[in-house]
Amino acid sequence: MSRKKNSFECTLRYVTKPTDEQLEKIKNFVYKKYVSEEIPEEIISFDLIEDKSLGGGFILKCGNEQYNWSTKGRTEQFTETIERLKRNMTPGMDVMSILRTTVEEFELAAAHRHVGYVTYVGDGIATVAGIPHAAYGEILIFECGIKGMVQDIRPDEIAAILFGSDREIRVGSRVARTVRSAGVPVGEDFLGRVVNALGEPIDGEGPIDESDYRPVENAAPSIVDRKSVDTPMETGILAIDSMFPIGRGQRELIIGDRQTGKTSIALDTIINQKGKDVVCVYVAIGQKASTIAKLVGNLKKHEAMDYTVVVNASASEPAPMQYIAPYAGCAIAEYFMYKGKDVLIVYDDLSKHAVAYRALSLLLERPPGREAYPGDVFYLHSRLLERSARLNKANGGGSITALPIIETQAGDVSAYIPTNVISITDGQIYLESTLFNLGMRPAVNVGLSVSRVGGAAQTKAMKKAAGSIRIDLAQFREMEVFTQFSSDLDATTKAQLLHGNILMELLKQPLGKPLSMAEQVITLVAANSRSMEDIKLDEVKRFQMALLEFIKAEHSEILTGLNQSGNLDDEMKGMIIDAVKEFKEAFKKE
Repeated sequence: MSRKKNSFECTLRYVTKPTDEQLEKIKNFVYKKYVSEEIPEEIISFDLIEDKSLGGGFILKCGNEQYNWSTKGRTEQFTETIERLKRNMTPGMDVMSILRTTVEEFELAAAHRHVGYVTYVGDGIATVAGIPHAAYGEILIFECGIKGMVQDIRPDEIAAILFGSDREIRVGSRVARTVRSAGVPVGEDFLGRVVNALGEPIDGEGPIDESDYRPVENAAPSIVDRKSVDTPMETGILAIDSMFPIGRGQRELIIGDRQTGKTSIALDTIINQKGKDVVCVYVAIGQKASTIAKLVGNLKKHEAMDYTVVVNASASEPAPMQYIAPYAGCAIAEYFMYKGKDVLIVYDDLSKHAVAYRALSLLLERPPGREAYPGDVFYLHSRLLERSARLNKANGGGSITALPIIETQAGDVSAYIPTNVISITDGQIYLESTLFNLGMRPAVNVGLSVSRVGGAAQTKAMKKAAGSIRIDLAQFREMEVFTQFSSDLDATTKAQLLHGNILMELLKQPLGKPLSMAEQVITLVAANSRSMEDIKLDEVKRFQMALLEFIKAEHSEILTGLNQSGNLDDEMKGMIIDAVKEFKEAFKKE
């Protein structure tokens, strides 16, 4: 048997008091809709309240449902209709004609909303009763105008995270459902702009014309919609492109202690996409505002902001904004991917994202697990990173390549969050603080770094030129340890150590100086032909950069051939070695 309610309250707020006949019609509507075995007619009560702020008409609230037939409500309906029209506008539309038709055909209906009330608020969390049918991820609007998102569903109430200050929300404040999932505006005009986690511009350059609206939580492309990763996403960094190649649609983790150059690698990769028709999205989570300002300035300096969107949820933002930021960034990236474009997205960093989610989960009174993180922290990142993919031609052929960043503590890659993200991604670039302090930058650890896509994401020229460089470096690092106390070394060992030292010098790369595929191939061919072994170690880097300038000026056909064919045959290899010898003679005379 169903449990009967003790009372069922109906409140009628009005500007002009209804006549007895009007009131009778309203009561008949309520009886017809709500009277049942659970709610008999005798327990329904009516309260009449005068409210001049409505402007006209009335609002009827029955239980947790509200019918808004007021001047204020009709204005809100019309505003929502116009906003929805603006979102769906495309270039070439006759705006005035469509607007005129919309105004003429606009029909008002009593706005039917579920309305609840706040039972607790604090620390960016609000507990709401009276709207039991709200769905996970649904947007709620509080009467002060602040928006929230349903994050926890309980038997008799729900908990929501707040996208704004909770100072204006009080216990008892009214909350309305929107029956709409959390999402962000997207569009071509977002390129070159800095926005917050809700897609609102924060760079002081005025509003952004949006062309669509995408949910922040979206299902990842299915296996049948994907294509295998076989096209390189070149970083311009020799150490990565030669040994740990990244392909379009791949998820490659950048991991290391703080101040080891993680963001620098991501920044150089964005700069290297100039002129390659790749859209870049940089998501900053929990960073200092000054750091982001510097990063944006650097991107503008290299003319990289023209194809980049920066989503910033800084350290001063509340935890809900930091939590939603990477999903919002991914929604912006998906807009471009489903239009057939290649997208590079950087999450900097997911360690702070996990910390923000842990704070929210503890405030929501979820049981803590390992390192106090909630049990679903793996799903937190897996559902985000799985959205990165390379689509097949039937789905537009676009791609999202993800570079998530994780910060370790004292090099501990076995901690909870690092191991989680390592298991989700297709490889990792491990940056070692010891190498960084020795001046090896980027400080890539050859032994712990890996790309699970491997040579599939390399051009034939790069694959052939890289050859055994990774093995040579691994042997060099091992030999260096064993021979550091030895004074008497044979000629073979000395040659191997010298070759290793030259490779280490060549892999050093200054910030903002990405190398093209052809330049990297020339460098590797020169190194593997042992052409630099009689150059002083402290002159190797200068030799490399001067060699590239020489070939660009005197032998441009080499660069053109490599870029056009993407292949390194014996003839091309011979041309490079001859050019190196020619330059070397001039270099020694300096």
